[in-house]
Amino acid sequence: MKISKFRLLPSIAALALFAIATQWTLTTSLSAQTEPAAEDAEVVAVDDSKSLIDMYSAGGWAMYPLTLLSIAGFGLIVYNFMAVKPGPILQSEVVPQLEEALQALDIGKAKSICDENPAPTTNIIGAGLARVDLDHYNAEQVKEAVEEASAEELADPFVLINYLSVIGSLSPMVGLLGTVSGMVKAFNVIEAEGAGSAQALAGNISEALITTASGMIVGIPAMFFFFFFKNKYGKITSRVGRIVGDLQFTINTALTKR
Repeated sequence: MKISKFRLLPSIAALALFAIATQWTLTTSLSAQTEPAAEDAEVVAVDDSKSLIDMYSAGGWAMYPLTLLSIAGFGLIVYNFMAVKPGPILQSEVVPQLEEALQALDIGKAKSICDENPAPTTNIIGAGLARVDLDHYNAEQVKEAVEEASAEELADPFVLINYLSVIGSLSPMVGLLGTVSGMVKAFNVIEAEGAGSAQALAGNISEALITTASGMIVGIPAMFFFFFFKNKYGKITSRVGRIVGDLQFTINTALTKR
C-alpha cells in the first residue's frame, strides 16, 4: 500500500498542475475576449446571462481557496478509487501459500512469502510470525504483535480518506466566509453611497451568493465520497481481520497436532 501511494503521487500532482494551468488559460483568454471596445459601447445590448468565468471572477477572493480545495478533492477521489481495492490490501493470492506453510510449521517460508509480497495484510502476518518460537510458542504474544501491526498498517491508508472529510467540512465554511465578506462590502456601499447604488450592491451580493454555492458544490461531493470510501475500506479491513485470524488458528492447530 505504501509503495502504490508513492507511485500515484506524481500522477495526482501532474493532474492538479494541469487543472490549474487550464483554468488560468481559460480565465485569461475569456476575460480578454469579453472586454467591449469603447466605440461600440452604445450598440452593445444588455446581456443578463453570465458565463462560468464571469461568475468565477464575481466570486471574489474566496474562489481561489475553493479552487485549491476542489483540485485537492478531485485528486483524492481519483487516488482512493485506485488505492482502496481489496487486491492491493489483502493479497488474497498468497493466502493459500501462507496457510500451506503454516500447516507444515515452516515459519521461515511463511516469513519469506510475506517479505516478497508487501501489503498491509502480509505485513501484519509477518509481524506476528516474527514473535513465533515453535519451541516456546506463546499465542498471546503473537496476538499482541498482530494487533500492534494492524493499528499501524490499517491506519495509514485511511488518512487520505479522512482528508476528503476535511475538504467537505472546510469548503462550505470558506464559502460562508466569502458570503460574509460580500455582505460587508454591500453594507459599506450602502453606508457610503446610499441604497440607490443598485449596481454596486448587486455585485457584492452576487459575490456573497456565488461563494456560498461554490462551497456547497465542492463540499457535497467530497463528503459523499468520504463516506463511500470509508464504508468500502471498512469492509476490506474486516476481511483483513478474518484472514489474519484464520492463519492464527491454522498455526495453533498445527502446533497442537505436532
